[in-house]
Amino acid sequence: MRGGSRGTRQRRRCFLERGDGGTCLGEGERATLGLTDEQVAQRVRAGQVNANADVKTKSVWQILREHTFTLFNAVNVAMAALVVSTGSYKNVAFMAVVASNLVIGVFQEIRAKRKVDRLSILTAKDVCVLRAGEKRHVPVSAVVRDDVVLLAHGDQVPADGVVLRGSPRMDESLLTGESNAIEKSVGDEVLSGSFVDSGAFAYRVTRVGRDAYAAKLNAEAKYVKRVRSEILSTLSAIIRLGTIALIPLGAGLFVRIILMGRYGYDDAVLQTVAAVVGMIPQGLVLLTSSVLAIATTRLASKSVLVQQSYCVETLARVDVLCLDKTGTITTGAMEVAEVRGDAARAAVTIAAANEADANETARAILEYGRARGVEALAVTRAVPFSSRTKCSGCVTADGTALVMGAAQFVMGAAFGQVEDEVRSFSGLMRVLVVARVDGFARDGSAVGTPRVLGFLGIRDQIRPTAAQTMRYFREQGVDIRVISGDDPRTASSIAAAVGVPGAERCVDASTLKTDADVADAVEKCRVFGRVTPHMKRRLVRTLREAGHVVAMTGDGVNDVLALKDADCSVAMASGSAAARNVAEIVLVDNDFAHLPEVVAEGRRSINNLQRSASLFLMKTVYSAVLALVCIVLPPYPFIPVQMSLVSTAIIGAPSFLLALEPNHERVRGRFLTNVLSRSLPASVAIILAIVASIAASKLMGWSDGVMSTVCMFQMFAVGIALIYRISRPLNPMRVGVICVVVAIVVAGTTAGAGFFSVVSPTFNSAVTSVAIAAVAIVLFNRLYDESVAEAGPRGLVGFLIRKLEALDDSE
Repeated sequence: MRGGSRGTRQRRRCFLERGDGGTCLGEGERATLGLTDEQVAQRVRAGQVNANADVKTKSVWQILREHTFTLFNAVNVAMAALVVSTGSYKNVAFMAVVASNLVIGVFQEIRAKRKVDRLSILTAKDVCVLRAGEKRHVPVSAVVRDDVVLLAHGDQVPADGVVLRGSPRMDESLLTGESNAIEKSVGDEVLSGSFVDSGAFAYRVTRVGRDAYAAKLNAEAKYVKRVRSEILSTLSAIIRLGTIALIPLGAGLFVRIILMGRYGYDDAVLQTVAAVVGMIPQGLVLLTSSVLAIATTRLASKSVLVQQSYCVETLARVDVLCLDKTGTITTGAMEVAEVRGDAARAAVTIAAANEADANETARAILEYGRARGVEALAVTRAVPFSSRTKCSGCVTADGTALVMGAAQFVMGAAFGQVEDEVRSFSGLMRVLVVARVDGFARDGSAVGTPRVLGFLGIRDQIRPTAAQTMRYFREQGVDIRVISGDDPRTASSIAAAVGVPGAERCVDASTLKTDADVADAVEKCRVFGRVTPHMKRRLVRTLREAGHVVAMTGDGVNDVLALKDADCSVAMASGSAAARNVAEIVLVDNDFAHLPEVVAEGRRSINNLQRSASLFLMKTVYSAVLALVCIVLPPYPFIPVQMSLVSTAIIGAPSFLLALEPNHERVRGRFLTNVLSRSLPASVAIILAIVASIAASKLMGWSDGVMSTVCMFQMFAVGIALIYRISRPLNPMRVGVICVVVAIVVAGTTAGAGFFSVVSPTFNSAVTSVAIAAVAIVLFNRLYDESVAEAGPRGLVGFLIRKLEALDDSE
């Protein structure tokens, strides 16, 4: 439900205020006695009850299941079970990463779910019904078919029905996007999810629960929405490929080590697991979860609720932003933009006389009067707005009759006298004329010739930060499309007022009949009016099919379908529960100006992740290739605990520190390409250096311990060289990161030598190791320069990247 003045009327008086012509419902003749208790019970038994059909958030069990039962977790648990079977428990340390990733992911999503559920509870309210001739307050979910529901200004319609008595004006903007109130009379249908803009009425419920209009829209937008994330897709592909590769490689390596005859089951398992675990980028999965969790926490402090953490990445990549006009560019309220003549005091007097049933227009006039100190005159009679006369009015204490409304209806045949004045107002405004008349008939119609006092220009209240927000996206190269249920000319004028580029290129979406029409309009136009919920979804789909990354903002049931299909969806907390539950991002304080902060946070996270991910994929690639090499040239030179030291020093510590740096550059290129262009040169250099070290070990007769230590040195040397390259240009923080890495390496190989099975090298092994490392670093730098060239990766690394990209695309 909407917040503000609507939400404050939790226990509005149950009797109905005056409708047309001053007739009172609920005091005098009843519209109807309503259902009896037995009839209500019969309908409940028959299932004709207004069960909550809103789009739901995931259950806690669904969240736990999705995060727990994954291929990543299954592979690591299987590896841990094998290590436990050897009795070497210190080598199960890698499972700490798996557990941390699970806890962070589950905690973040359950936290977001509970906040959204709390918003739904806070905005819920009871509804007044007539039953057995009595007025009763019942929950929305307790309304049954054929119930007589009593509503007044600001109330929301709980279920579809037909008007029995009264002539209200209905706000259907959450359903259709049309911001202008729709007049209803006896026999007209009212739809669930709409609000009473003015007037009071009784209606009979005809459709409840899943049969209601809003529920049918919600049913087309089930909560389960596929996460669209390039990082997640890349991680999933790496884990799938790693899993496929590790089975034959692991089995082959295990068998080969056993067949050597030098090693037993325990040693073979530990060497095999060390090779296999290195092929799965555990730390990258944890780093991604941690960085996105930090991003969502930072955004939460700015009243931005992130329900799906990966959408932070998506929003950072967005190149088209689709905006729902009402509630996004505008606040949903009206404001007095211009007053001419002596209209101010008379208009404030009329609005104040009818304040008990004030609509958005009347509230805007009252606010205008309060801001400027315009006091209302005392009145003896109030004439509420009538859908028949299109006017409201009052009679003051001195007998002066005042009327206010659209000029065509107030002036009647004399409209020609004021037509030029009315047309001179901005196209953004709805013009009201204020006049004196001789008096009012019993039915509320004005009597006598109107004498014009002045004019008021009323317009949608534009958010004060809207222009600044539009300028930000324009400067960032993000195209904007305004999608509205309003008249396209009105939407175009508002879009132009806040600086939307190309706002003059507007189209009436009801004229778009074919797919070709839609595709052509999406390419050429920037403002779309008269858009239905299904057309909104069609526009979003067409943009995505054209290769764009699309973000959609909205607050109503009419936006749900488009929000579901957008790459990233943003909803206002004051909007419908369905929109909130479908959206990945909820603006808790309904301030669209937070979006630039979300984009900036996404860019910081993704740019830094891309840099840090190169360290993880370096390990993944060389681990897989080294396992294959060691099947031919055994043994595998490491055990799991040694790989943990390498991962901590060269990958874990620097990646977490670098991932928290400020970085607001635009996210460019593919995630996989950006990462591989940095990691592959290091992987190639490490593989060649380790193969050379293994060969030297066999030629010089080094022990297994010396061979492992020398191979670790090669990884440390090339790894530090990679950290240096991705940290350029250097700053104090980045120099500090390199110092931390060196300190961890020194501490692990000296004070922690016993725990990590590091042995002191011989003189010839030390000299050989330094020589191999020097050649490896030179080779790495040459390959790195080729891979990060402005024209794109070239040489050996470029060839490998293109092959891996093709494999990723086929996945």
